[in-house]
Amino acid sequence: MFYRERTSFMDLERAFWENAGMSLDLLHPRPQQIRDLGSHWTIPRRVPIVPPLAGAVDGTADALDATVAGGGAPCDLPLRRLSDGLKGQGIEPSLTPSSERLEGGIRLQIDRSLFSKPQSYEMALIPTGLEITAADDAGLFYGILTFCQLLQLYPSSGAALTLPTLFIRDEPDFIHRGVMLDVSRDRIPTMPTLYELVDLLAGWKINQLQLYMEHTFAYRGHAVVWKDADPFTPEEIQALDRYCRERYIELVPNQNSFGHLHHWLIHAPYRSLAECPDGVEHPFSPSREPFSLCPIDPRSISFLRDLYDQLLPNFTSRQFNVGLDETFDLGMGRSAEVCQREGRGRVYLEFLRKIHQLVAERSRKMQFWGDIILHYPELIGECPSDAIALEWGYEANHPFEEHLETFVQAGLEFYVCPGTSSWNSLAGRTKNALGNLSRAAVAGHAAGASGYLITDWGDHGHLQPPPVSTLGFLAGAAYSWNVSSASDPKHFDIPRLLDAHAFKDRTLAMADVVYGLGNLYRTAGSQVANGSALFYLLLFPDLPLNDNRFQGLTAASLGRTIDQIEDLFLKLSAAEIARTDAGLLISEFQWVASMLRFSCRMGLARFEHPSGGSLGAIPGAERLRLAGDLRDLLKEHQRLWRCRSRPGGLRNSSRRLERVIRLLEK
Repeated sequence: MFYRERTSFMDLERAFWENAGMSLDLLHPRPQQIRDLGSHWTIPRRVPIVPPLAGAVDGTADALDATVAGGGAPCDLPLRRLSDGLKGQGIEPSLTPSSERLEGGIRLQIDRSLFSKPQSYEMALIPTGLEITAADDAGLFYGILTFCQLLQLYPSSGAALTLPTLFIRDEPDFIHRGVMLDVSRDRIPTMPTLYELVDLLAGWKINQLQLYMEHTFAYRGHAVVWKDADPFTPEEIQALDRYCRERYIELVPNQNSFGHLHHWLIHAPYRSLAECPDGVEHPFSPSREPFSLCPIDPRSISFLRDLYDQLLPNFTSRQFNVGLDETFDLGMGRSAEVCQREGRGRVYLEFLRKIHQLVAERSRKMQFWGDIILHYPELIGECPSDAIALEWGYEANHPFEEHLETFVQAGLEFYVCPGTSSWNSLAGRTKNALGNLSRAAVAGHAAGASGYLITDWGDHGHLQPPPVSTLGFLAGAAYSWNVSSASDPKHFDIPRLLDAHAFKDRTLAMADVVYGLGNLYRTAGSQVANGSALFYLLLFPDLPLNDNRFQGLTAASLGRTIDQIEDLFLKLSAAEIARTDAGLLISEFQWVASMLRFSCRMGLARFEHPSGGSLGAIPGAERLRLAGDLRDLLKEHQRLWRCRSRPGGLRNSSRRLERVIRLLEK
């Protein structure tokens, strides 16, 4: 039974690629240089492979399987990828000793002298075989990934597999190309979900992953903070670190260390460490809570020392993101007098320097969010010279160029950190995401940024299902490898690439659905920063309709949005997806579409029964119908959540929708 199901799945995947068409534009990320040599190579059914530094080996397919299954050697994963790619096309690979002449085979080699940049490779695909030469093991891996994509673009259908002859020379525009997942705002992925994501990102040549942590690591002695969160254990992080490393991805530790510590400071053992122990209003909780550590309390550094000593040994990375962003309450409480005397910027900088010392003592290089220090440009030059500033901004018009110039003048290393625009939206904001991601790439590359970090947040309950972020990950991976994809987007077909490399929908409709759902915020007519009006209309129905977040929203625009949603439902129902989780994927986007339709319905009801547009003006029977429909959507949210995420944060996430149900039932 399994064999028949697996065969059917592979047939569907092959059919997808045949339907996608043979086009080198589907290579992802786009290689820097590609030249058609005007001929072809017909791959023999048994193909010999000469690995780097190959010696006398048993020239059999079994020997290749044994070599790549052993683990440990740097070239294991590239060889495994190559072997799997060939076998998927019915070709039997085998290792062979190095020789001067290799007819009809594949030669892999590493020659650092040919390249000026790490991770580079070149590929010569000629009528007598294939040669991939790379600067290092990572470059060899990336060259093999490109070749395996070619195998998919020109699939065998029973006859011999023939590829066009090509010469490719390729290198990354950003040395560090990363993704950062928010795992602190309710949604913590299961380990299988993380492993699947790592495989996907590695295939797109992403080489860094960060898990944004506030309270979601199981620190010894601090269970009161994380006991209900389903945190990562040391053993899980160590296993993930190994998994990432085998795929040329650096798992960088990430622990916010100044602001965003409300999950800690609300508890009695830690409240006295807070800047404002009695609490402040902040955007990440409906209640007044203490938010930031007090920077002048020496116990704050002792507290962080304990966290770092527990967290860092589980990572092999020598980098560490310590956060330090959005310190809203600095100078509003216990440090007020010192801030008034010395300046808030000076107090912030001195705490940053103390944290840097902790990081340096543990032989790590410190990354920190650059938003606060940018308010004090006169102090940036005093930041530790080996620290990495992370310039973040999530709107398409974010002034990356202006901000980066400040870091350039200070002589600091820096990353650009755009976002997927998935949060506060349910479906993402497609146009904004692509604008933000591309602008960051172009500005960062021009300014000399060493890294490009795609951020993915979970504000207000992390309601968006994980696949909503796929569009941003794919675009960011393309832009960070080859900036020309961002600077010339007209020739960069995101929907087609999404179907080819993420969704594998034979009808080529799934990506259109995802792309279209992500642009509904524009149809609704109100465009606000850091979210969509449809999301705020759903989650905050007690806001008046004249709130700034709803400017431009009308009954007519909501009606047009519903019409578009219905069209997208029809497309979604026709999708034929060659993924093992196809049913789940379709259910997740059906739920997203249903939630957005519900938001429009609730908004229309408010417009139809004005009295200021309050929920109370809607007739009781209609409100009860809406409440019942939302209750059904909440149950589906809970079901879908458990498929990819741990249950720990589900209760908090569900409360966001339960609150709306209560308001409707009043």
